[in-house]
Amino acid sequence: RVELVESGGGSAQAGGSLKLSCTISGRTFCVAWFRQAPGKEREGVAHLDYDGTTGYAESVKGRFTISKDNVKNTLYLQMNSLKPEDTGMYYCAADGIYCSLLNPSKHADFGYWGQGTQVTVSS
Repeated sequence: RVELVESGGGSAQAGGSLKLSCTISGRTFCVAWFRQAPGKEREGVAHLDYDGTTGYAESVKGRFTISKDNVKNTLYLQMNSLKPEDTGMYYCAADGIYCSLLNPSKHADFGYWGQGTQVTVSS
């Protein structure tokens, strides 16, 4: 059984930083962060494959960094240079197959989800 629990959301000013955490129990191969703004589709933000390969949405490249502490089994999303358009509910996602075998930008491809944590960026 896989369980994901996010923490670390909150409010920040534009240009500021936040760091999200996701504690993972169970074995997973592909892990990712998604976000959903009110009235919009859930979109992939970043993913991390079992071999360490990462991928980012164009909108966050150079600003966000995904990483994982394999000892603590915790996934992180460091968010710098935040913009108001980064506002939304952020979700940790995982699956039992490699990212290269699914579409890591497609939320329907992930079988396990956290409850979400809210990020609000003000201008």
